[in-house]
Amino acid sequence: MSTTTIPEKPVAQAPTIGGNVRGYLERVRGGDMGALPAVFGLVVLCTAFAILRPVFLSSINFANLLTQGAAISVIAMGLVFVLLLGEIDLSAGFTSGVCAAVLAVTLTNNGQPWYIAVVAAIVTGVVIGASLGVLVAKLGIPSFVVTLAAFLAFQGLLLILVNEGTNIAIRDQTIIAIENKNLPPTLGWALYIGCVAIYAAVQIVRSGRRARRGLVADPATVIAFRVGLIAVLGGLAVYALNLERSRNALLVSLKGVPIVVPIVLALLILWTFVLRRTAFGRHVYAVGGNAEAARRAGISVDRIRISAFVICSGMASVGGIIAASQASSVDPNTGGSDVLLFAVGAAVIGGTSLFGGKGRVLDAILGGAVVAVINNGMGLMGYSASVKYIVTGSVLLLAAGVDALSRKRAAASGLR
Repeated sequence: MSTTTIPEKPVAQAPTIGGNVRGYLERVRGGDMGALPAVFGLVVLCTAFAILRPVFLSSINFANLLTQGAAISVIAMGLVFVLLLGEIDLSAGFTSGVCAAVLAVTLTNNGQPWYIAVVAAIVTGVVIGASLGVLVAKLGIPSFVVTLAAFLAFQGLLLILVNEGTNIAIRDQTIIAIENKNLPPTLGWALYIGCVAIYAAVQIVRSGRRARRGLVADPATVIAFRVGLIAVLGGLAVYALNLERSRNALLVSLKGVPIVVPIVLALLILWTFVLRRTAFGRHVYAVGGNAEAARRAGISVDRIRISAFVICSGMASVGGIIAASQASSVDPNTGGSDVLLFAVGAAVIGGTSLFGGKGRVLDAILGGAVVAVINNGMGLMGYSASVKYIVTGSVLLLAAGVDALSRKRAAASGLR
């Protein structure tokens, strides 16, 4: 009797570290630059400023960088969702100002507790986002026009809320603490250990699931390298922030991780999970890549667009709360001036495409860090605001140019 041999199911081979590096280099050559330009820019800028002004590397300046870039980075996180759809929100800056004014009025003028004021500010942002999203998705008005109109209108609304120019002071210590207080050093270390442990667990679980499904899974060496890199960088950051930064520690002690840092970190984890691990996130990328194909696949394109604007304005409200905490007040300039430009610039510099379909929430953090480093470093060197604007604008133009060239290279190589 003849026997039939059933071929064994091929087992996916785990890539080595060298294989991961080669694969990454191939993606870069194919036009998928990712966050490489932003990381490279950060390294170059930090090195240059550290050489020219050694105080740039001091613990107090490091803490200042984190607090100065927090509001812009948070607003940029929301803008990533809109940019992924190939849309734009020009009103995000003044949306943050209006929400900050709602917070201040609720706290100071109406005497409500901080949690009610925070909820009122965030609800205001959500309502604004839903309104903008409906106008764009349901009426078909271009997002540029809708949000430009909102940009102008919200300046007037902000003036009304602050009584045509009044500076509303914020005295609630909980709100003030967001940008101006620090975690106890032991709590900072506990947060660091918890984050590293969670990151390691996620990497191990993800690799195990892929292996059980017969998919290519990262080997233990690759996982160990990633976790080790995060552990080293995070450990150095916490160590630096836990150093005494006060010039007179006997009177006032100033050390620990700023409270705003875990808030921004929590938002980063939340929205990264939403984009990478949920059906909603996959639909956002699908609509941004090809809205018509997404519609034919059964995705509610209008719902995705409205949701993206809601998230954008909701995050703008959080950014407004952080900005109000930093200044301990709200005035007609809150959310205005260069806030929108820096927020959009942060998202684009970090690697989010202006053409839609490509980007991550992490891009907002990286781009926000670039913007903060430029402002901080050039300020330490004594340059005027005019020079800062020129340099930041040049970096933004360079990032947009890299994005355009990357798209052309990706199209030529068949990756898009």
